[in-house]
Amino acid sequence: MPAPVGNYAHITKIPRNVELYVTSGQVGIDGNGQFPQSLNDQVQNTFTNIMAVLVSEELLAENIIKVNIWATEEIDWNFFDEQWEQLFHKDYPSMTVGYVDKLGLPEIKVEIEIWAAKV
Repeated sequence: MPAPVGNYAHITKIPRNVELYVTSGQVGIDGNGQFPQSLNDQVQNTFTNIMAVLVSEELLAENIIKVNIWATEEIDWNFFDEQWEQLFHKDYPSMTVGYVDKLGLPEIKVEIEIWAAKV
Protein backbone atom coordinates (compact mmCIF):
# COMPACT_ATOMS: atom_id res chain seq x y z
CA MET A 1 0.00 0.00 0.00
CA PRO A 2 1.35 3.48 -0.79
CA ALA A 3 2.25 5.78 2.09
CA PRO A 4 -0.47 8.19 3.28
CA VAL A 5 -0.58 11.44 1.33
CA GLY A 6 -0.78 13.44 4.57
CA ASN A 7 -0.38 13.23 8.33
CA TYR A 8 -2.69 10.31 9.07
CA ALA A 9 -2.70 6.52 9.35
CA HIS A 10 -4.37 4.24 6.81
CA ILE A 11 -5.88 2.17 9.62
CA THR A 12 -6.34 2.40 13.36
CA LYS A 13 -6.95 -0.69 15.49
CA ILE A 14 -9.46 -0.41 18.32
CA PRO A 15 -8.63 -2.71 21.24
CA ARG A 16 -11.37 -4.96 22.60
CA ASN A 17 -13.40 -3.92 25.63
CA VAL A 18 -12.94 -0.17 25.26
CA GLU A 19 -15.36 2.70 25.61
CA LEU A 20 -16.02 4.42 22.30
CA TYR A 21 -16.51 8.21 22.20
CA VAL A 22 -17.92 9.98 19.14
CA THR A 23 -18.09 13.76 19.15
CA SER A 24 -20.43 15.95 17.26
CA GLY A 25 -18.57 17.92 14.65
CA GLN A 26 -16.62 20.67 16.37
CA VAL A 27 -16.63 24.04 14.62
CA GLY A 28 -14.61 27.25 14.72
CA ILE A 29 -16.78 29.22 17.11
CA ASP A 30 -14.84 31.19 19.72
CA GLY A 31 -15.48 31.57 23.45
CA ASN A 32 -17.75 34.56 22.78
CA GLY A 33 -19.97 32.60 20.40
CA GLN A 34 -18.53 34.28 17.30
CA PHE A 35 -17.22 32.77 14.06
CA PRO A 36 -14.10 34.45 12.68
CA GLN A 37 -14.13 35.24 8.96
CA SER A 38 -10.86 33.44 8.16
CA LEU A 39 -10.72 29.68 7.73
CA ASN A 40 -7.41 29.51 9.60
CA ASP A 41 -8.90 31.28 12.63
CA GLN A 42 -11.82 28.85 12.54
CA VAL A 43 -9.38 25.92 12.29
CA GLN A 44 -7.50 27.18 15.35
CA ASN A 45 -10.75 27.61 17.32
CA THR A 46 -11.92 24.17 16.21
CA PHE A 47 -8.79 22.54 17.62
CA THR A 48 -9.28 24.51 20.88
CA ASN A 49 -12.86 23.21 21.03
CA ILE A 50 -11.71 19.65 20.32
CA MET A 51 -9.25 19.86 23.21
CA ALA A 52 -12.04 21.08 25.51
CA VAL A 53 -14.22 18.10 24.55
CA LEU A 54 -11.33 15.69 25.10
CA VAL A 55 -10.53 17.18 28.51
CA SER A 56 -14.21 16.97 29.53
CA GLU A 57 -14.03 13.17 29.12
CA GLU A 58 -10.44 12.78 30.37
CA LEU A 59 -9.28 11.77 26.89
CA LEU A 60 -5.88 12.39 25.36
CA ALA A 61 -4.80 12.70 21.74
CA GLU A 62 -3.62 9.09 21.81
CA ASN A 63 -7.23 8.04 22.46
CA ILE A 64 -8.32 9.49 19.11
CA ILE A 65 -8.82 6.78 16.51
CA LYS A 66 -10.59 8.59 13.66
CA VAL A 67 -10.98 12.17 12.45
CA ASN A 68 -13.47 13.37 9.83
CA ILE A 69 -12.91 16.87 8.44
CA TRP A 70 -15.28 18.89 6.28
CA ALA A 71 -14.46 22.33 4.89
CA THR A 72 -16.25 24.78 2.63
CA GLU A 73 -13.05 26.20 1.16
CA GLU A 74 -9.57 24.92 0.47
CA ILE A 75 -7.65 24.16 3.65
CA ASP A 76 -4.29 25.88 4.17
CA TRP A 77 -2.48 22.60 4.90
CA ASN A 78 0.65 24.28 6.24
CA PHE A 79 -1.39 26.05 8.92
CA PHE A 80 -3.67 23.07 9.51
CA ASP A 81 -0.72 20.71 9.96
CA GLU A 82 0.77 23.03 12.62
CA GLN A 83 -2.44 22.69 14.65
CA TRP A 84 -2.58 18.94 13.89
CA GLU A 85 1.02 18.41 15.09
CA GLN A 86 0.32 20.22 18.37
CA LEU A 87 -2.44 17.71 19.05
CA PHE A 88 -0.98 14.47 17.72
CA HIS A 89 2.83 14.76 17.84
CA LYS A 90 3.27 12.32 14.90
CA ASP A 91 1.05 9.54 16.34
CA TYR A 92 -1.69 9.99 13.76
CA PRO A 93 -5.20 8.52 13.69
CA SER A 94 -7.12 7.59 10.55
CA MET A 95 -8.52 10.64 8.77
CA THR A 96 -11.01 11.58 6.07
CA VAL A 97 -11.26 15.04 4.46
CA GLY A 98 -14.15 16.29 2.37
CA TYR A 99 -14.95 19.60 0.74
CA VAL A 100 -18.60 20.60 0.77
CA ASP A 101 -20.66 23.57 -0.41
CA LYS A 102 -22.25 24.28 2.97
CA LEU A 103 -22.15 23.17 6.60
CA GLY A 104 -24.81 23.57 9.30
CA LEU A 105 -24.70 27.39 9.44
CA PRO A 106 -23.59 29.78 6.68
CA GLU A 107 -20.68 31.14 8.78
CA ILE A 108 -19.16 27.70 9.47
CA LYS A 109 -16.15 27.01 7.23
CA VAL A 110 -14.76 23.89 8.91
CA GLU A 111 -16.16 21.06 11.01
CA ILE A 112 -14.14 18.26 12.59
CA GLU A 113 -15.59 15.09 14.10
CA ILE A 114 -13.51 12.99 16.50
CA TRP A 115 -13.81 9.31 17.35
CA ALA A 116 -11.88 8.14 20.42
CA ALA A 117 -11.49 4.93 22.42
CA LYS A 118 -10.40 4.44 26.04
CA VAL A 119 -9.97 1.36 28.21
